[in-house]
Amino acid sequence: MQIVETLNEGLKRAYTITIPAQDLEARVDAEVKKIAPQVRMPGFRPGKVPANLIRKMHGESIHADALNATIQESVDKAIRDNNLRPAIQPSVDLNEDYTAGKDAEVKMSLEVLPQVPTPSIDSITLERLIVEPGEAAVTEALQRIADGQKSYTAAPKTYKAKDGDQVIIDFEGKVDGVPFEGGKGEGMAVVIGSGQLIPGFEDQLVGLKANDEAVINVTFPAEYGAKDLAGKAATFDIVVGEVKKPGETKLDDDFAKSLGLESLEQLTGLIKGQLEQELNGLTRTHMKRRLLDHLAETHDFEVPPSMVEAEFNQIWAQLEQEASQEEDAESARAEMEKDRDEYHSIAVRRVRLGLLLSEIGQANGVEVSQQEMNMLIAQAAQQYRQEDRQRFAEYIRNTPMAAAQLRAPMYEDKVVDFLFDKATITDRTVTREELEAAIEAEEDAGANGGHVHGPDCGHDHGHDEKPKAKKAAPKKAAVKKDAEAETEAAPEAAEKPAKKAAPKKAAAKKDEAPAEAAEEAKPAAKKAAPKKAAAKKD
Repeated sequence: MQIVETLNEGLKRAYTITIPAQDLEARVDAEVKKIAPQVRMPGFRPGKVPANLIRKMHGESIHADALNATIQESVDKAIRDNNLRPAIQPSVDLNEDYTAGKDAEVKMSLEVLPQVPTPSIDSITLERLIVEPGEAAVTEALQRIADGQKSYTAAPKTYKAKDGDQVIIDFEGKVDGVPFEGGKGEGMAVVIGSGQLIPGFEDQLVGLKANDEAVINVTFPAEYGAKDLAGKAATFDIVVGEVKKPGETKLDDDFAKSLGLESLEQLTGLIKGQLEQELNGLTRTHMKRRLLDHLAETHDFEVPPSMVEAEFNQIWAQLEQEASQEEDAESARAEMEKDRDEYHSIAVRRVRLGLLLSEIGQANGVEVSQQEMNMLIAQAAQQYRQEDRQRFAEYIRNTPMAAAQLRAPMYEDKVVDFLFDKATITDRTVTREELEAAIEAEEDAGANGGHVHGPDCGHDHGHDEKPKAKKAAPKKAAVKKDAEAETEAAPEAAEKPAKKAAPKKAAAKKDEAPAEAAEEAKPAAKKAAPKKAAAKKD
């Protein structure tokens, strides 16, 4: 076998690998001898079938297997002998005119991971913005729960509805005097002032009483889900079936017991704990962004163009999806195009930060244990049907790229926690509004994310950054998926050669993972009738 380097430019490498015909023939001969004892053929005793007949029957498939195996070994050898760290799977091509009996010539090209400079992590200083969950916030949260549990009792027939009351109505909607599909419903309960319906609808219920008939005039919002109704004026003929007054919900032990708890004190403690967890999450988000900003500002090195391109495509696909949902999708895409260079810069930053975080994690022994990985698989499997969960677990365990993608967020958190432990941190108590404003200011300033990158990265990432939003363009905030998942991919894989880089002529099987279904809308009234943006507010 002969391996010759044909390109060494920046992070790009290319090699020509020549595999002598006699080496392949020797491998085929060895395989024929190996399977001969198992071959059965009429007229021959087991294990006595001549080698030439075995070659005649199975020679083509044996030769193909031997060729693929030899090419894979030669690629692995080239990577190993040249101390390469592939950024992505190498491209491997067998010469098109190859036939059995000739030398095989293989072209291998790849991009390698850069030599990341030793990260500077001993002089990091961060400010931790702390928010204490005050009594007012706890009381407000308790009141929201109480409001959600509110009961209503029938009012006298002569009682006129007011703000906060529940009105039971039958209705039929019309545009230009013509009923529209889905605009009719019966017995719908509407709480006046809840904001669950089209603006102006609930206000016109004030003063009505049981058995009253009325015509309500509204205009569907421009962003309404049903395009044929969006922005149009409509009327709703309604009949009030009943008016109900809200009952008083007392925040006491009995209320807590109605929720399955022992006392109001226990409920208050749970609410306070949830608020603390939420506020701690915001604090961590702010610190993490400042940490990534520091790393980005203090480290600069070349990154593999292929990884940047994959990252950019991920960002662009997400933005295109959002643009397609805009009222003026064409204008949104035009705005995106104006900012293409900025999005590309974001991709470069993410890849660089990801490689840097990977280097920090590997250099300091950060890892996700097998027990933790099993936990991640079990959690992720819950989204599938019971009968598909085992198949999903096997898919993850047998697919390095999928496993890397699942492992990445936890690995990232561990690297970030390691850096927090190394940093000098000062605390400052602020209000929730001040903390949220600080996070918003960083979002407006530009990208804050990176992915912990390895060569088997699946690029199905969540992000914690918001590039600046501009005019009609889909908000660059869309690049974010999850407030704590800025960085994802396969860190530890950065030191491993790419696997199964088979020649393009030999196609490899790909496993599939299970899937999900959705529920139909409720009464037709809620589909196109008096609703804000085609749905009740959450």
